[in-house]
Amino acid sequence: MHHGTFSETRRKPRAVIILFLIVFIGFAFSSGWFLGKEQGVRAAVPRGEGLVLNQDEVSETLADNVEFGQFWDVWNLVKEKYYQQPVSDKELFYGAIEGMVAAAGDPYTTYFDPEAAADFQSMLSGSFSGIGAEIGMKEEQLVVVSPLAGSPAETAGIRAGDAIVMIDTVETYGISVEKAVSLIRGEKGTTVVLSVVHEGDDVLTEVSIVRDTITIDSVKWSVDEQGIALISIFTFNDDTTELFNNAINDILSKGATRIILDLRGDPGGLLTAAIDVASAWVGYETVVVEKEQDDAKSFSGVSAPRLQGIPTVVLVNGGSASASEIVAGALQDYKFATVVGTQTFGKGSVQDYRELEDGSAVKITIAEWYTPNGRSINETGITPDVIVDFTREEALANHDPQKEKAIELLLAQ
Repeated sequence: MHHGTFSETRRKPRAVIILFLIVFIGFAFSSGWFLGKEQGVRAAVPRGEGLVLNQDEVSETLADNVEFGQFWDVWNLVKEKYYQQPVSDKELFYGAIEGMVAAAGDPYTTYFDPEAAADFQSMLSGSFSGIGAEIGMKEEQLVVVSPLAGSPAETAGIRAGDAIVMIDTVETYGISVEKAVSLIRGEKGTTVVLSVVHEGDDVLTEVSIVRDTITIDSVKWSVDEQGIALISIFTFNDDTTELFNNAINDILSKGATRIILDLRGDPGGLLTAAIDVASAWVGYETVVVEKEQDDAKSFSGVSAPRLQGIPTVVLVNGGSASASEIVAGALQDYKFATVVGTQTFGKGSVQDYRELEDGSAVKITIAEWYTPNGRSINETGITPDVIVDFTREEALANHDPQKEKAIELLLAQ
């Protein structure tokens, strides 16, 4: 069972379910938190230089073909033979754990040293220093999920779907998402050069981006003269539920009769926020189903369906991931909305994030997400009811065919 309130996550040690990972360039941001049962997870950090580990403390439950003594042999060889001494015990320790976790072969299962874990946590404030884009892994290729609106990345020409081939002079082949983030992040005012291949092209383009402070306003809304409310959610974070409720109150007070929920380029965020948003249409019905190794559990809505019955269109694209896919999938399954746009990213795996005693953390994929009707989100994504492309040329010309189709569908109802 994963229950609790967000305030409980301030206690240490803790276990937190990370529902869907998209990484904000500038540091690692886990899209989607959900409080789990606290467990006493501890990191046995070596104390003092010159420490030699021995095999006596190794578990006897290892497979017969695993000679764990070899770990200590290599540890001691590096400590004794490496030509630049002294070798830091702590760096060896963190490096060993990072390699062990990476051996699972899953880009979203990873280890954070204390500095990286602190950066990871800071994203929840909604303000950070970086270039303002989300990156992920697609078919073993490092790609841009989506640049944030008005961010340095977007201004410099980075687009959703761009394949990142090099970060400065470092090739990205075989790199982890977290390692890429550590290379891209940096101080405000400094420059990073990304060598990218734009989606649909075969030309390598160098893009210089000046890092800046990025502040995310997670929800914006308006109502036009036709009574169509446009609610745009850019990420699901700490302030999303409150802002979304403010949006509902405002659009209803202004007599909105139709709704466009724009989730394009939204990389995801807090599960609680995703459930709160979906609840406005689905009420107390199931919003999403989590399937683990031999178990499945449902997460239901938490509030009355104040927007149910109001004609709604949800806009999505390849930059819509995780929490966005959960919301879009639920509204689509219950036929409370028509989904318009292009195939979503397909990030529907669940990560168990645990803070360790020394400030480091580990994140392990433990489950996948399914829509209420049992459709897999992970790798597959959400297929729109009405597929409408949005080309780079149309964007540059300020022409939005997806939004135009949404208005057309709504006015026809």
